[in-house]
Amino acid sequence: MNIKYRLILMNFLQFFVWGSWLLTIGAYWFQNKQWSGTEFGAIFSTMGIASLFMPAIAGIIADRWINAEKLYGFFHICAGLILLMVPLVNDPTTMFWIMLVNMIFYMPTIALSTTIAFSALKNKNIDIITEYPPIRVWGTIGFIVALWIVSLSGIETSPFQFYVASAASFVLGIYAFTLPKCLPLGKGHQTSFVNSLGLNAFSLFKNAKMAMFFVFAMLLGAALQLTNAYGDTFLHDFAKIPEYTDLIAVKFPAIIMSISQISETLFILTIPFFLRRFGIKKVMLFSMVAWVLRFGLFAYGDPAGGLWMIILSCIIYGMAFDFFNISGSLFVETQSDPSIRASAQGLYMMMTNGFGAFLGSRISGIVIDRFFKTGDDFNWHGIWLAFAGYSLVVAILFALFFKHKHDPKVIETAAL
Repeated sequence: MNIKYRLILMNFLQFFVWGSWLLTIGAYWFQNKQWSGTEFGAIFSTMGIASLFMPAIAGIIADRWINAEKLYGFFHICAGLILLMVPLVNDPTTMFWIMLVNMIFYMPTIALSTTIAFSALKNKNIDIITEYPPIRVWGTIGFIVALWIVSLSGIETSPFQFYVASAASFVLGIYAFTLPKCLPLGKGHQTSFVNSLGLNAFSLFKNAKMAMFFVFAMLLGAALQLTNAYGDTFLHDFAKIPEYTDLIAVKFPAIIMSISQISETLFILTIPFFLRRFGIKKVMLFSMVAWVLRFGLFAYGDPAGGLWMIILSCIIYGMAFDFFNISGSLFVETQSDPSIRASAQGLYMMMTNGFGAFLGSRISGIVIDRFFKTGDDFNWHGIWLAFAGYSLVVAILFALFFKHKHDPKVIETAAL
C-alpha cells in the first residue's frame, strides 16, 4: 500500500478511538450514571494529568530504546484493554483511575503518530510540509466518523461506546506493528538528563513575552476542555423537556457537535491568509473572541427555534480551535532557538493539554456543582454565560498585556 494511504489509515484510527467517547462520555456520565459534575471534572482532568509527563517519557523511550511504531502499537493495545474495563465500573472514583490509566497510554500516541509519519515520509524523500497536512486531516475525519457511528447507533449514553473505542484501539495497535520502522535514532548518544526530558525549554520562561504567551496558552487550553466536556451533555439534557424530545439535535447530539470538527477542517485552510494579513497576536485574539461567541451562542440556543445558534456555535468552533492551536505552534516555532524547538513544542502541549486541561476540567466541575446545578438539573444558560465571560476576560487581558509586533517576513519564512 502507498505510504501516504498507510499513514492516512493510522491517523484515521488514531482519532477514531478518541472520537468514540470524548464528546459523549458526558452523556454517559450524567444521563446514565447520574454522577456529580465535580467528579466528572476529575475525569476530564485525566488527559491533562497524563499530558504533564507521558509524552516526554514516551519520547525518551522511542529516542533511545524502542522503535516508535512498536511503542505506539503497544500503547494502543494497552489502552484498548483498559477501555474494555470502563463499562464494568460502578463508582466515580474507580472510573477516575481507569480513565487516568487509559489516558496515560493514549495521550503519548498523539505525538508518536506524528513522529512515525514524519519518519516514514522523510525516508521516502517526501516533503512533509506539503504532504503531511492532507494526511493529518484524516484524523479529524476519523473523529467525525466515530461521532456519527456512536450517535446513529444510539449508544451516546451507553457503555457500548467504549467497546467501539476499544475495538478500534486494538485494530490500530496491531496495525502499528506493520508500519515502516521508526528507529531510536538517539540510541548511544550522550545527552544530559535535563535535555532528555525537554526541561531546557523552560528557559523560554525567562523571556517575559514567552512566559506571558504560555500562561495564555494554558488559559485557552482550559476553554477547550469546557466545550469538549459539556457540549454533548448540554444537548442531551433537552430530552427532559417534552417539546424538544423528538427533535434531531436531541436524538443525535453527537452529529450536531461533529459540525465543529467539520468546520475545523475548513478553517485550517484560511490560516495562511489570516497570519499574513493580521499576524499571530491578532489571529490568536480572533480565536479568543471566537470562544466567547462559541459559549454565548450555546447560552441562548435551543434545539428548536434556536438551533441556528447551536449550529453557528459549532461553525465558529473551527476558528476558535484552529487559530489558537496552529498559530500558537507557529509562534513557538518562530520564537524558539532551533536547538530547543522540539522541546518547546512539548512545553506548549504541556501548558495547553496538560495544565490547561487539568485546571479547566477540575475547576469547571466544582463551579458547576456549586453554582449551576440543583439536583439533576443544570442551569445551562448560566453555565455557558459563565464560560463566555471567562473567555472574554482572557481575550481582554491578552489584548492588553501580550506584546508582539507582526513581521510578515517571519511568517513567510516559517511557512517554507
